[in-house]
Amino acid sequence: MGMTNTTDGQIISQAQATRMWAKIGLLSFGGPAGQIALMHREVIDNRALVSEKEFLSALNFCMLLPGPEAMQLATYIGWKLHGWRGGMVAGLLFVLPGAVVLYILSLLYALYGNLPLVANLFWGVKAAVLAIVLEALLRVAKRALKQRVDYVVAALAFIALFCFGLPFPLVILVAALFGYFSASDAVATSGKAMPAASSTLKTASLWLAIWLVPLAALHLAWPGSVFAALGDFFSKLSVVTFGGAYAVLSYMGQDVVEKHHWLTAPEMMDGLGLAETTPGPLILVGQFVGFLAASKAHGSVAAGFAGGAVYLWMTFVPCFMWIFVGAPYIEWLQGNARLSSALAKVTAAVTGVILNLSIWFGLHLLFGKVERLSGPVPMWWPDLASFDVAAFVLSCLAGFALLRLHLGMAKTLAFCAALGILWKSLLPLM
Repeated sequence: MGMTNTTDGQIISQAQATRMWAKIGLLSFGGPAGQIALMHREVIDNRALVSEKEFLSALNFCMLLPGPEAMQLATYIGWKLHGWRGGMVAGLLFVLPGAVVLYILSLLYALYGNLPLVANLFWGVKAAVLAIVLEALLRVAKRALKQRVDYVVAALAFIALFCFGLPFPLVILVAALFGYFSASDAVATSGKAMPAASSTLKTASLWLAIWLVPLAALHLAWPGSVFAALGDFFSKLSVVTFGGAYAVLSYMGQDVVEKHHWLTAPEMMDGLGLAETTPGPLILVGQFVGFLAASKAHGSVAAGFAGGAVYLWMTFVPCFMWIFVGAPYIEWLQGNARLSSALAKVTAAVTGVILNLSIWFGLHLLFGKVERLSGPVPMWWPDLASFDVAAFVLSCLAGFALLRLHLGMAKTLAFCAALGILWKSLLPLM
């Protein structure tokens, strides 16, 4: 495709955008908080491809959808810049690097067990990601929190999630309802018309066929097989994963281990560790599940690759469907007075969500043991005796490299990865 004029007057070609999405896909460590931070830096801070309002409105919309919100946000921005082809490129490049790495790690795990060298490398990467996440939190908060009420909404969203573990969709729904009913009639509108229902129906029908016809084919070709069971399981999961990866991991783990007996509990934890330390959405842990489940059932790593492919198709095809069906409505939602106010308050709540994810990530990096307290305030609390001094020092060095020395994202990640290997390798010798 040719050059595209963006909202802020910047021009970018599809080829330039493809290189940008490839970079984001390769460096998208740290779960949704780190991925959104990286995207914000590349799309807005470095290139001003969309406005801050468009970015946050799209993020709000994606947070309300099932599936990984960061991948869907990338798909939307790609669609905004270059239509459905741009959306496909952005979404695929966000997922594929992590999928390729996880395929390799899953194969090595199936053949040789867990890999200390890989764990050490990505331990250092996670320390750098913590600095990246905190920097992004400050940037987003500065732009999203404009009124005193926005700070209150963000604080209440954080408390609801971190301290009380309330369901994410409930928190967002309450923020949206508050914004809707507190809207002023003077809120400006853009005059955007609602997209045609016929176009929406056509797009939805196409993507439903792309998603579900292969699932039906699995049942026809291999009825009762592990592939059909994986297809059913991950298709179901793709429509209930509201709140992103963290909201679905416990559900997935329980069913995978206790109901289907595809993996043992230690294997599930190892898979989560591998997914946490690779680029791409954290829910790629399901690819590890599909790989091991199929390879065990058929005694073949080739079957494992097929099981991973079933996961990828049944999980991410719906993500493209949600965006291509819903993206045309985002500008219309912005133009509606009350809906615009609702989205603004969701934006404030999302700041609290990112703070919650940042602290969750930081606690699990800096402490060896973290668990939810029981009682009326079931907040996350670390075992203070498990504090990882090395991770803290490395995170501080990453922050200094990123914020003071301005080494840039790639150099900071490489610097911390090398330090992680060095530290963990030398520690047993000391």
